[in-house]
Amino acid sequence: MKNVYPVRTLNHLRPLLIGFRKSQGLTQQEVAEQLGVTQQTYARLETNPASVSITRLFRVFTVLGVEINLSSESCSTIRKETETNSDFVNSPA
Repeated sequence: MKNVYPVRTLNHLRPLLIGFRKSQGLTQQEVAEQLGVTQQTYARLETNPASVSITRLFRVFTVLGVEINLSSESCSTIRKETETNSDFVNSPA
């Protein structure tokens, strides 16, 4: 079952990164090791994901087992779908 987590602003990324990491039972250190960076570097990324490249974010989401889907649907269409989708309530964040 797929869950949808709309990201409308860069501020939405931080709680999602933390939530996905914790739902996988991973520490910052473990994610950092898989990315080949220090724990401090990953902690900075998690604190301010808007400051990193899309390439780095893609690698992080891959490590966390998260698939990224882009949509050209309007925000109101996505909002209606997610409000009726009970899975959205189970957000990892």
